[in-house]
Amino acid sequence: MWRPATAGEGDRHMSDQTNPFETGLDRNAANHTPLSPLSFLARAAAVYPDHRSVVHGTAAHTWAETYARCRRLASALAARGLGVGDTVAVMGANTPETYEAHFGVPMAGAVLNALNVRLDAAAIAYCLEHGDARLLITDTEFAPVVKEALARLGRTIPVIDVVDPAVPGGERLGDTDYETFLAGGDPEFAWRLPADEWQAISLNYTSGTTGNPKGVVYHHRGAYLLAMGNVLAWDMAHPPVYLWTLPMFHCNGWCFPWTLAAVAGTSVCLRQVTGGAVYDAIAAHGVTHFCGAPIVLNLVIHTPEAERRAFDHTVRVMTAAAPPPESTLEAMAGLGFHVTHVYGLTEVYGPAVVCSWHQEWDALPAAEQARLKARQGVAYHTLEDLQVMDAATMTPVPADGATLGEVMFRGNIVMKGYLKDLEATDEALAHGWFHSGDLGVVHPDGYIQLKDRAKDIIISGGENIASIEVENTLHRHPNVLFAAVVAKPDEKWGETPCAFVELHDPEAGTTADEIIAFCRDHLAGFKCPRHVVFGPLPKTPTGKIQKFRLREAAREI
Repeated sequence: MWRPATAGEGDRHMSDQTNPFETGLDRNAANHTPLSPLSFLARAAAVYPDHRSVVHGTAAHTWAETYARCRRLASALAARGLGVGDTVAVMGANTPETYEAHFGVPMAGAVLNALNVRLDAAAIAYCLEHGDARLLITDTEFAPVVKEALARLGRTIPVIDVVDPAVPGGERLGDTDYETFLAGGDPEFAWRLPADEWQAISLNYTSGTTGNPKGVVYHHRGAYLLAMGNVLAWDMAHPPVYLWTLPMFHCNGWCFPWTLAAVAGTSVCLRQVTGGAVYDAIAAHGVTHFCGAPIVLNLVIHTPEAERRAFDHTVRVMTAAAPPPESTLEAMAGLGFHVTHVYGLTEVYGPAVVCSWHQEWDALPAAEQARLKARQGVAYHTLEDLQVMDAATMTPVPADGATLGEVMFRGNIVMKGYLKDLEATDEALAHGWFHSGDLGVVHPDGYIQLKDRAKDIIISGGENIASIEVENTLHRHPNVLFAAVVAKPDEKWGETPCAFVELHDPEAGTTADEIIAFCRDHLAGFKCPRHVVFGPLPKTPTGKIQKFRLREAAREI
């Protein structure tokens, strides 16, 4: 794989005082501006003021209107004393309000923390506390969980309710609603770009693979570059019509709120993802692009014929999370969808690796095309370097498609670090590389392919599930002696947790349903095992559970 020189390599020993290309040619307001995706919004409103920016149900906004609403939000936040260094949390669905928060919050100088709406109250409370949230914008659909989270928080923060006509009812927890809050803001608010592009723009929490979730901090520069990287990696035509099947809380929607402003695209909001809803949106709005985990692809593939709608254009789909099965990719192609496979992590702003396509591959049989497309691929244009390395020696593995190494990233779309965790930050960014913890190989053509996931992460429906978290819960059951959780392949979800349990008393009558119900009392629903297998667990002589044997067993269930 190509590897650039590091800073300083090859520099000549010429000082700035004697280098005519540097002497007196300094940065100033005329030739240097901090990179920020906020610039995209101002441009879209100026160049395409009447073009549709966001569609939600029967309502729609233009870019001029979205810009004004975002400025109102920034103004209203500033009026409450929120600015640089302050966190604004959003518990939102894929609606205009969540989209606007991606601009309005940082336009006030504050940091956006888009919360995972699938988390339980304890996890939400942890994120609010750890992130020092000073204000919460929350959709009334999530009121029950949010109400409990706020009670657990132990301090009072202002709450703004998003009341969506598409979801009638729902308890209001705040002192005002979002539209009223916006009405108090100035549509001509004089927002400013950050003084430094390294300034934080957002905070995104991981799924807590080794305990509590980590707070990943993004900066304006990285968000700008990843947003542009999405355009290049996906060959996004101008202007696209993008369907929000991917939650905006996932790595800030893989930075696509900012990407769509860059290309003046139209966001079509979708609160509940079903195959029929995807087809309806394509037919009604001319959707050209959408993102989603393989589970979303399977929803589209298995949509009943009566719910499908005909369309005469190619719809581009970007997929990530668990590698999509080759059969899924082949089926999507047959239905008129062009799938681009990407890979990344929260720590690299979402997708940072893409299976870039070669035209000559079009002549290959469909099955072979799917096999090639199932690989993770090569670095994004805006990622400086991608390597699979021996973690002990920090040397690249040979491009033989067989030698395992750890996938590592370097460049401007790597996070600033983990909030309030300098030790974990130093460990993750050791030796000048971000260590992903994912294991893969490099093929002779330079494309990488994941072979295993470190730390036993389970990816179910696009959500990361830490096996250790589920195991800790299982061990709280009074009749569980040992427990191990591994991924079980699932046609719908990609993977689901499968629990192997060794009981204290096998004759006590403990059932699988009881174990699953116990987990549901302590975990978010998507983290709970769907299968439970009882019996002695395979162990090494030192007592370590042999998970590779359990994975093999799970595949046979």
